[in-house]
Amino acid sequence: MEESVQRRAVRRLIFAVGSLSLLLLVGTVGYALIEGMSWIDALYMVVITVSTVGFGEISPLTPAGRLFTIGLIGSGAGLVAFTLSGAAEFILSGEWQEYLEQRRRIRMVDQLRNHTIICGYGRIGRHVADELHAQGLPFVVLDLDMARVERVRHRGYLAIQGNAANEEELQAAGIERAGSIVATANSDAENVFIVLTARSMRPDMVIVARANFDESEDKLLRAGATRVILPYRICGRRMAALISRPGVADFLDEVMHASGLELLIDQVMLDAKSPLAGQTLGSANLRSRLGVTVLAVGRPSERVDISPGVNTVLAPGSMLIVLGTRDQLQSLAALAREG
Repeated sequence: MEESVQRRAVRRLIFAVGSLSLLLLVGTVGYALIEGMSWIDALYMVVITVSTVGFGEISPLTPAGRLFTIGLIGSGAGLVAFTLSGAAEFILSGEWQEYLEQRRRIRMVDQLRNHTIICGYGRIGRHVADELHAQGLPFVVLDLDMARVERVRHRGYLAIQGNAANEEELQAAGIERAGSIVATANSDAENVFIVLTARSMRPDMVIVARANFDESEDKLLRAGATRVILPYRICGRRMAALISRPGVADFLDEVMHASGLELLIDQVMLDAKSPLAGQTLGSANLRSRLGVTVLAVGRPSERVDISPGVNTVLAPGSMLIVLGTRDQLQSLAALAREG
């Protein structure tokens, strides 16, 4: 994870404050023992000595007290000079701005809820981020390569540097509050480790993983992936569909991904308190009431019924795949949540 500026700044501050505190403590005890001063007078002597403000002594010092003061002035002046030079370097080098920017990113991640963690910003990860951004869905990118992280930030996306197979980095990406994880690393083995780590931390989370080889699909599923995507398989099917059924392929692609179309295909989850829960498709009469067409009914992570009939029961927790306008889909989503 980015070490960074924040950690370097904290270490510097801790060292400076700790050293000054130790100096004050030693000086106070020294004056109290050597000169017999009260604790308040001894602390006062240390402060005016180290700060070199030039105030006079509270009472004449003994030879031992003067030698102690000489040592205190030498060590105190050096320590103050070191602290001031470090602070000046920190501000003038731009690290202060970088520190503030890093704090801002941490606050932004802390504010995310039900977001997606994209593990790896390669060619596939970039398209995942662009698609989620186009749909207005929250996400954060987690990548070990700092150059990639900078490219993500240049596009205006939220990103942090880190190894997605480590629990600490996933916690920094807000895995406790996230709704899903997408493992898009180039290596199948790396994706297996990401899935294993994420699943151990969040047994209830949706995890979508990329696989380059057919034999890796089963390994990723056993590791805990909810879904496994093989890009080459999908690409082959898409190319074959464009040859055998180009009209259907183009239609589905437009309906699924074109934001300017009037008709869209979307999924709607049915809440247990919804008035639709327990009804059949026939009694719900969604086509007449809202104008939407129910294409399929099922449950998440299960096969869907792609030809639901009028007697199909809309059980609580069901997932409806529907076709309609944006307003119609929003009306159905509101009805599916109503209590």
